[in-house]
Amino acid sequence: MVGNGEDPRVVLERLIAERGENYADLSRLLKRNPAYVQQFIKRGTPRKLDEEDRRVLARYFGVAEEMLGGPRGQVPIERKSRPLPAVVPVPRLSLGASAGAGSLDEDERAAGVLAFDANWLRHLGVRPQRVSIIRVDGESMAPTLNDGDEIMVDHDDDATRLRDGVYVLRLDGVLMVKRIAMGPRRGLFSVLSDNRHYPGWVDIEPALVAIVGRVVWTGRRLV
Repeated sequence: MVGNGEDPRVVLERLIAERGENYADLSRLLKRNPAYVQQFIKRGTPRKLDEEDRRVLARYFGVAEEMLGGPRGQVPIERKSRPLPAVVPVPRLSLGASAGAGSLDEDERAAGVLAFDANWLRHLGVRPQRVSIIRVDGESMAPTLNDGDEIMVDHDDDATRLRDGVYVLRLDGVLMVKRIAMGPRRGLFSVLSDNRHYPGWVDIEPALVAIVGRVVWTGRRLV
């Protein structure tokens, strides 16, 4: 537990270490540049957190704002009676996973974050630090996935756990989202499109495919 009277930078650094968080994701949660939290902790820049940043971090970690430099006497967040959901930032990557003819974009830097309830992610069976959100480009996986859908990819669910399902993968250097179907021949599988108007690859060698992760959730805009 964190004690009262400590330097807020020490408190925040300890909370980050205890919860397995990282500076960049927390900075994005605050809608700041990725180095913001690290600079606050390591360099003292800014000298103190502004009110909104402090409020968000206190809620995120479930501590009183006083622990992060807020005014004394504020009521700590009470988790026993009405627990507030722990919000987990999930990076939204700037690349697109093609569900059409295929696209290649090596720029895999985070283009922002989406916030998810930590309990919901646990029920989904994924580790927050090992998932990302990627946009689908193309219609080859329609009607399962449509152009513009946002998909959550579990990077822990890789080639070592391969089974029937929808995956983001690289084939011939092209990033795509496809359905994998395990074949009767040991070690071989097929990479298929749900849209019958698009081609697939049957009984291909695993060495030709780099598995990025399994698709575990999708969201879309209603028009």
